[in-house]
Amino acid sequence: MSRLGSALVYGIATVFVLAALVSFIFSLLLKWTDIHESLLTWIVFAASVVSLFIGGVVAGGKSQEKGWLAGGLTGLLFTAIIFLFQFLGMEKSFTVEQWLYHLAFFAAASLGGIVGVNLSSSRYERT
Repeated sequence: MSRLGSALVYGIATVFVLAALVSFIFSLLLKWTDIHESLLTWIVFAASVVSLFIGGVVAGGKSQEKGWLAGGLTGLLFTAIIFLFQFLGMEKSFTVEQWLYHLAFFAAASLGGIVGVNLSSSRYERT
């Protein structure tokens, strides 16, 4: 169980580092160009899905087994953290649209976990 726990820590850390990096890049674009926030909505969503996929890959690779579980738990942990920040910080619950976004994040992280296990096992078979 400790391997799964450390895999989750690596996966969720990867997701938040990538999210911070993407947020920084988009904030620079919004500040220094004529792009409006409404134009970036789907691009930000796609970048979030990719970030969760990569976090799932990292979690699956670190767990080396049950990648769907490692990736899925990474997606669920991400959702729980975001929900708690929003609920406790802004006293608002998720909307239906946000639940659908987080369902896509969960699916992407689960798929990433499956890919991560397969990438890590192929690496270990060669050695």
